[in-house]
Amino acid sequence: MSRLSPNELARYSRHVLLPEIGEEGQTLLKNARVLIVGAGGLGSPAALYLAAAGVGTLGIADFDRVDASNLHRQLLHRDDQVGSLKTTSAKQRLEETNPFIEVKEHRDGVTAENAEQRFAEYDVIVDGTDNFASRYLNNDAAVRAERPLVFGSVYKFEGQVSVFAPHLGGPCYRCLFPNPPPAGSVPGCGEVGVLGALCGVIGSWQALEAIKLITGIGSPLMGRLLIYDALNASTSTLPFKRMPDCPACSPGAAQTPLSAAAYEAINCPTPSISSTMSDSEIPLEISITATKAILDDPTSKARLIDVREPHEFAICSIAGAVQIPMRQIPEHLGELPRDEHLLIHCHHGGRSLRVTEYLRDQGFVAVSNVAGGIQAWANEIEPDMLRY
Repeated sequence: MSRLSPNELARYSRHVLLPEIGEEGQTLLKNARVLIVGAGGLGSPAALYLAAAGVGTLGIADFDRVDASNLHRQLLHRDDQVGSLKTTSAKQRLEETNPFIEVKEHRDGVTAENAEQRFAEYDVIVDGTDNFASRYLNNDAAVRAERPLVFGSVYKFEGQVSVFAPHLGGPCYRCLFPNPPPAGSVPGCGEVGVLGALCGVIGSWQALEAIKLITGIGSPLMGRLLIYDALNASTSTLPFKRMPDCPACSPGAAQTPLSAAAYEAINCPTPSISSTMSDSEIPLEISITATKAILDDPTSKARLIDVREPHEFAICSIAGAVQIPMRQIPEHLGELPRDEHLLIHCHHGGRSLRVTEYLRDQGFVAVSNVAGGIQAWANEIEPDMLRY
């Protein structure tokens, strides 16, 4: 085990002064290896505090690139790094924060093919992802690799933190949430927003739990889900136990290879019977390029419906779009033409997909969701469009 240098002792002196940590605990941090999955709103503060704390090796797993809409909460990245790989900008920032640590980039992120082996290379896994497919994959891989998983999530003004470690006697994510919610039923921060400072609170809490696991101090949040309400400045704790028949961590859990298709299905909506293709072969979902082609065709009978909120519509809109907020769709059913192809869009495509399925359930046949929403339109059709 590598010992602390004089410069490191000086740097971490305020840690060393804590009797619960001391030089021994700081040495454990120096020799620890932590993988941050997702260099976003949660991964940013978690990585920054773990780097500053002196965790010797930090891995950053993310395949995404920096977008301007990330910058209000993802403090690893700067304005001049928009368009760069998040792992690259994260590595630069973390090495500037602490030159005594090593930062490893995993530009291919975490997948069903590499997760178990990648997790086994680290001591602690910090889950900074923002979708259910990734959370279930990270959980299952961590269980198999016998690595503690520090979970965090944020939604609007609420955050959650827990530690999943069946190999240490605790439950796992699937013990708490056995089944994923229906695809599209829980909108992401790209649709409902998130308070940037809340990410800082929860990500810092994740860093703290990782430090506790590494140094052995305190009581990790195993078997407890901590819930933080930012608006009321209150916390509550939900206790939970291991499920005897948990499909991930029970003794009889299947050990078949992790399947990419199984996790992709968690995020991909499964059309209901009423959402399958009709005799007129109107697809449930169409691409941005197909949408533009339809709108540009003078012979097509199509109407573009924007189901975002008025304040979103005021920021940017597609020419000719009719704005009806999703919550008001039921009261406007009588105004929607049934003899036109209704093209439904929102910010990223989540809300509009739910509206599309609802309209099909109401007997509308010629209705399609615009995949990717106005964000994809700005990326592919109108690059000068204002974004948010």
